[in-house]
Amino acid sequence: QKPWIVPIPGTTKLNRLEENIGAVSVELTSEDLREIDSAAAKIEVQGARYPEELERRTGL
Repeated sequence: QKPWIVPIPGTTKLNRLEENIGAVSVELTSEDLREIDSAAAKIEVQGARYPEELERRTGL
């Protein structure tokens, strides 16, 4: 949603690369973004981001 945020797709298949490049032409409207935000807000995140030992190493 910010102009400086860009996806960095990884693929080993040419058809997937072409598919990823094709996404450049997709433009989301304000309504699209509201719908996505609304749906995402309903998702309950569960569990830790990292295993406990690894999280201690991150200093978070």
